[in-house]
Amino acid sequence: MPAHPRVAVLIPAGGVGTRIGLRTPKQFLRLGGVTILAATLRHFTGHPRVAGIVIAAPAAHVARTRALLRGRRGVTVVPGGATRQESVWCALQAAPTDADIVVVHDAVRPFITRALIDGVVAAAVADGAAICALPIAETVKRVRDDVVEATLDRAGLRAVQTPQAFRVTLLREAHEKARRDGVVGTDDAMLVERLGQTVRVVPGLAGNVKITTPEDLRRARARR
Repeated sequence: MPAHPRVAVLIPAGGVGTRIGLRTPKQFLRLGGVTILAATLRHFTGHPRVAGIVIAAPAAHVARTRALLRGRRGVTVVPGGATRQESVWCALQAAPTDADIVVVHDAVRPFITRALIDGVVAAAVADGAAICALPIAETVKRVRDDVVEATLDRAGLRAVQTPQAFRVTLLREAHEKARRDGVVGTDDAMLVERLGQTVRVVPGLAGNVKITTPEDLRRARARR
């Protein structure tokens, strides 16, 4: 692994935002005068290690996404899949072939920082795979049919965010194995874990929220 790795960024943006209750996919909603997608993207377009960015957009909105991002160098838009995992896979196929590290980041997490990106990339260079996460403050219970089954020990639990970073060969292998096995993971790190690979955890950010509900959107707009 080179001392200054080339980084490819994959942004799955294939969702249609059903939970936010609007017809417009949530990545196209406005935040501080720009779309949420554009607000997220600018954290990567100016990063000196980023060799290319691939956005997996909803199939019906590929042209719209390309028009929105016209003029941004190093940004490619491809049709996403039916699931987040499929969208990451589609984006991975279009990633720069000379990248050493791939970063996967949710399109609707616009409040990341350069330090957080650098933290997961550095951990992935050292260990192969890295995520950012926060300790869980609330009591956590396992519930079935509205009845508590158990109270979990939260000391070892973390709420996981993106960006997540991986050596390119590792993420490709993880996705290929998941496709062969018919496994759908809740994040890319889960697929990498299935290989027996160590996944390093770096501290996340409390403000690194994912905008998925109307209340999330109201709070995000209040921050701008």
